[in-house]
Amino acid sequence: MTATTTRTADAPPPAPRTARRRGVELCLLAGAVLISVFGYTVAGLAGEHAVPSDMPRYGAGLGALALLAHLAVRLRAPCADPLLLPIAVLLNGLGLVLIHRLDLATPGEAAAPAQLVWSTLGVGLFTVVVLLIRDHRVLQRYAYLSVAAALVLMTVPIFFPAVNGARIWIRAAGLSFQPGEFAKILLAVFFAAYLAANHHTLAVTGRRIWRLQLPTGRVLGPVVAIWLISVGVLVLERDLGTSLLFFGLFVIMLYVATGRTGWIAVGLTLAAAGAFAVGALEPHVHGRVTDWLDPFGSIAAGQGPNQMAQALFAFGAGGLLGTGLGLGHSALIGFAAKSDFVLATAGEELGLAGLTAILVLYALLVARGYRSALCLRDPFGRLLAVGLASIIALQVFVITGGVTGLIPLTGMAMPFLAQGGSSVVTNWIIVALLIRVSDSARRPHPEPTGPLVLAAGEGLAAGKDLAAGKGLAAGEGR
Repeated sequence: MTATTTRTADAPPPAPRTARRRGVELCLLAGAVLISVFGYTVAGLAGEHAVPSDMPRYGAGLGALALLAHLAVRLRAPCADPLLLPIAVLLNGLGLVLIHRLDLATPGEAAAPAQLVWSTLGVGLFTVVVLLIRDHRVLQRYAYLSVAAALVLMTVPIFFPAVNGARIWIRAAGLSFQPGEFAKILLAVFFAAYLAANHHTLAVTGRRIWRLQLPTGRVLGPVVAIWLISVGVLVLERDLGTSLLFFGLFVIMLYVATGRTGWIAVGLTLAAAGAFAVGALEPHVHGRVTDWLDPFGSIAAGQGPNQMAQALFAFGAGGLLGTGLGLGHSALIGFAAKSDFVLATAGEELGLAGLTAILVLYALLVARGYRSALCLRDPFGRLLAVGLASIIALQVFVITGGVTGLIPLTGMAMPFLAQGGSSVVTNWIIVALLIRVSDSARRPHPEPTGPLVLAAGEGLAAGKDLAAGKGLAAGEGR
């Protein structure tokens, strides 16, 4: 007979209270709106030597959107992280300022009004997600529906004409959007659900080759097949940036699910091999690789500076503190100044200090997402938070690396900062899901109030299992 030990508490301890910090969030939102309005005013003074006539309307509109999002969080996610929403509002506001500043330098090509409309739609969808999704775990039920919808969204642009060398847009009735932006959220949901359901099998079963534990094909096959199909479709569309993002997302989530560092080495090796093959065989990508290897080659050939060279000139002109908002010449970059190269405008006019501040904001946004993942108890929630935060991190790295010459250009949009309706809407949905996940992570978990009955030696065995586990398998014991 197994001996048992019974411990009955005299009185149940009160559930720990978590500071909700909604007042802190509101104050930070007010600061984010004021900084954006100040930047909008300075850009107008530099470009038109007068305060913009629509400055009050811009400030009121951005403030109303921030207040709407705050009320949704206060109502449905009162324990959510107080930094996520203010950071998103500040980045979105700074993006509108930079686009408006470039509009002043390119008369007849106003993009800021359309970007404000897309931002309004993004905040509206943010509010809907926060209000309707009460528990992030409900998304786990729709894993296969999510991946089916993602594949459809990625496939449809193949049947539309290419834009700037890539088939990633759908244009109809004067409107255009990029469905691949929404597909990355759906794929993150699928990867999180599948890996959460099979993380133990992925970590401990299969054949060991060198330091890597290869799972059985029956377990790893479905998720690898989905990843290969998605990357193959993106290669056909000549969308190297999104395919690189999906590859990085898959490797990161597989590493988090299994705790096997060998997957990182395998991922980097395959990414390098794939990038080399695509860069050598695809003319559109090969041209970008050539510009990356020799950004000033067009100047030597007497063709004038290309976009990459103009971006590097902009960073060089910015120096430490920048030329001042509205006083740079980054509009010379050309048609992609408001999208792919908007970071060059920030580097030239805000300098290294301003560019560093923007990158720190992105780092904080990603770090708070990872922190929420560490505090969650369910494997799906942890993987979903890591996946969503990694989407933002990978985008920022790929775009910043491309514009500064660290890696070849990929043609992606900087989250919240660059012109792009699909991008800004998608990133607002990502922030909404991170808000929902962080609310679950920060909610206090009541302690059990009944008698605690343990079989003899059970606690010791549980402790040994926890110490021996890796990845998510170990996390479940916390």
